[in-house]
Amino acid sequence: MSGPETPLSPPAEERVLTRWLAPLAALLVFGVVVLILHHEFAHLHIKNVFAHLHSIPRRQVLAALLFTALSYWLLSTYEVLALAYLKRVIPYTRIVFTSFIAYSFGHTLGFAVFTGSAIRFRLYVTAGLSAVDVATVTGFCSLSLGIGLATISGLSLLLSPAHAATALHLHHNWSLLVGAALLCAVAAYAAWACFSSAAFEIRGWSLRPPGLAIGAAQIGLSVIDLSLSSAVLWALLPPEAQVPFVTFLGVYAAAVIAGIVSHVPGGVGVFEAVVLLTVPNVPPDAMLGSLLAYRAIYYLVPLVVGTLMFGGKELAAQGARFVWAQQLANIYIIPVVPQIAGALTFLAGALLLFSGATPAVDERLAYLDRFLPLAVVEASHLAGSIAGVGLLVLARALFRRVQAAYHISVWLLVAGIVASLLKGLDFEEASLLALVLAVLLLGRRAFYRPTAIASERFTPVWVVAITGVIAMALWIGAISNRHVEYSHELWWTFALDGNAPRILRASLAVVILGATYTLWNMLRPARPEPAVAGPEELARARALIVQSDLTVANAALTGDKRLLFSDAGDAFVMYQIAGRSWIALGDPVGSQAGAEELVWRLREISDHHGGQTVFYQVCAERLSLYVDLGLAALKIGEEARVPLESFSLEGAARADLRQAHRRAQRDGATFEVVPSSGVEALMPVLSRISDAWLASKSTGEKRFSVGAFSPAYLRQFPVAVVRSQGVPAAFANLWTTDTRAELSVDLMRFDPDAPRGAMDYLFIELMLWGRAQGYRWFNLGMAPLSGLEAHPLAPAWHRVGNFIFRHGEHFYNFEGLRRYKSKFDPVWEPRYLVARGGMALPRVLIDVSVLIAGGMKELFAR
Repeated sequence: MSGPETPLSPPAEERVLTRWLAPLAALLVFGVVVLILHHEFAHLHIKNVFAHLHSIPRRQVLAALLFTALSYWLLSTYEVLALAYLKRVIPYTRIVFTSFIAYSFGHTLGFAVFTGSAIRFRLYVTAGLSAVDVATVTGFCSLSLGIGLATISGLSLLLSPAHAATALHLHHNWSLLVGAALLCAVAAYAAWACFSSAAFEIRGWSLRPPGLAIGAAQIGLSVIDLSLSSAVLWALLPPEAQVPFVTFLGVYAAAVIAGIVSHVPGGVGVFEAVVLLTVPNVPPDAMLGSLLAYRAIYYLVPLVVGTLMFGGKELAAQGARFVWAQQLANIYIIPVVPQIAGALTFLAGALLLFSGATPAVDERLAYLDRFLPLAVVEASHLAGSIAGVGLLVLARALFRRVQAAYHISVWLLVAGIVASLLKGLDFEEASLLALVLAVLLLGRRAFYRPTAIASERFTPVWVVAITGVIAMALWIGAISNRHVEYSHELWWTFALDGNAPRILRASLAVVILGATYTLWNMLRPARPEPAVAGPEELARARALIVQSDLTVANAALTGDKRLLFSDAGDAFVMYQIAGRSWIALGDPVGSQAGAEELVWRLREISDHHGGQTVFYQVCAERLSLYVDLGLAALKIGEEARVPLESFSLEGAARADLRQAHRRAQRDGATFEVVPSSGVEALMPVLSRISDAWLASKSTGEKRFSVGAFSPAYLRQFPVAVVRSQGVPAAFANLWTTDTRAELSVDLMRFDPDAPRGAMDYLFIELMLWGRAQGYRWFNLGMAPLSGLEAHPLAPAWHRVGNFIFRHGEHFYNFEGLRRYKSKFDPVWEPRYLVARGGMALPRVLIDVSVLIAGGMKELFAR
């Protein structure tokens, strides 16, 4: 772990730079594809494209819609198989809803940070699946797609080698060889999945074979699904494209693979370029018309249907008076409102920009000219494009539940609807914007954060996404008006049929506004990041700690953590950095509003540095807040809390405690609580006891979740002292708050010559003292890995943790610790570690262990 006063180490700074590599590579690929398409469309006229689009026969459109419906239904079977593989039971209607929403948004936007996996995560986590389970479902679905692509590509290369060789510029024999290799790979997977019993190890994760039924269904359904999705485009091809379906399957698979490999969202441009270059003897404008129809039917129609489904459930939930309807809303709606609203707002912004880059319909403009002055048409066109840029920028803040972003987005959507109608009677565009507006209005309760919009820094993915949309709009404008020769007079030309001048002026405004805001967002000075807390920060924290109901807030006073305060100063979160993990201890301390602000800010800071956000030892009451961040909860144990009002030494159940207490008294043990003002006089003897205890245990001080012995730290607390024959033999510093809701101990040290049973005596006397002082609970601390499920269908982490709890006595006395605390008859409350989960989870657990142990060397020593 890096030193507490040092800035991020060079490797961490390098990780920040590497976060830009994939998005910039995707943008570069997109730029190359645009150049290729620009060359292919050298003589293209946009009106010819739309003419071919409108000339597609209705029966072909209906066939494509049918294939689309069947394909999306089959996509849900991937999830059914994945859940069967996990042996998890979830209602089929919920699986279909989750699958359709995730795929309809994921297909359109591409980046997982926007939708797909994020939506699936939030909806499945509320059904009881762990982060690892959701990652397994996502991986299973991705693997199914890969199997289908490999199978279809291999069959196409073997059955139509001549066309493949021509399209891919390969020798005939290479086509056969690649096809055979792909089918062999699929056959190898089929043999392992259906007949093997050996698990497959990858990066520390063990994957068991799914079995004959699941494996065979997975391969068969993936081939059928891809055949149906390719049939959507095949049904829309112009008459000039005389391509057999089997041959076209290979073209479609190659285009999908190219789109995936490029990392361009939705494969936009890349997919189209591959199809245009590999389907011969078709005019580019006719093929582009078919591709636009395919995008509309296979991407836009499911997106609209998914939005209507989502909005309908949201509306029904708000208008319902029944408990079951509210429960459905909690399952289907609330977890994903920010993701759906943010994604739709981003698409609405892109729609306004693309619309502003294409000419208006002449007949509609002529009709508007009868009622509106030209200045209104010109101003509406410019306003629509400016509103589009604003919606692109605000989409990220909507993902983060920022209240101000919600209100501004609503008004920008209203402005976009009005502008769409006034600039060219674009009813279709206005209807789509109205649909997005309705979803935002219905989900208004999800946007509660009072954070300023300017505080939401863009990530590399968002910068590239916004840049890509603006670049696409500029290119569409250039293609649409390539027949117009540029001149300086265009900037000052205002005419009803002056589409090119309007697009030119709007493009300039879009570039200036987009570049200015993006650069300002990235280059403005960041908030100072907290260093390890000094005297001033500790004094601010102490004022909040005394108002807390949980004594773990006192851990901030150890002096080894960073403190992040809310803007209002009414809350703070304590954290430290280990490896790539930014680890907060417990829930934020302070007001609820301040806590919500802080968990988002810590997430944003750690994201900025390429780190993992982790909250360690948090309570169940605030788990929903962490789920909003896209984090998953992992149970790490249970905390023992003794209700002091009912605690006593009377009765048969407390006979053992009563005997231990009397035995210690007979041996000369006495108890007192020394106030913090009197601790300094005892410091030499306390130091002696602490050194002797550490030597007898052959251990060093722990960190982070507990304090370490130091005079400066101990002076802040009252200290409970056990004396033997009048000489101090044991002590513990007390964590208290002014609310007297809870009492607990931090450092607890014993002299090797302390009376037998001194620990029991200390705890008993502390509980009796706490009851007399009016404290409600005594916190005995956490029993790690306690209370995890052990049955065969439990999550993998629970099974592993339970095994360690039962058999890890050589490393830590897990079971004995719980058994000891149980004799005080406590209430056991679950405690969680909250992180992103998935493949990074093992690394996070190591970072937490290193931080608590005080370093990697100390961890191995323990």
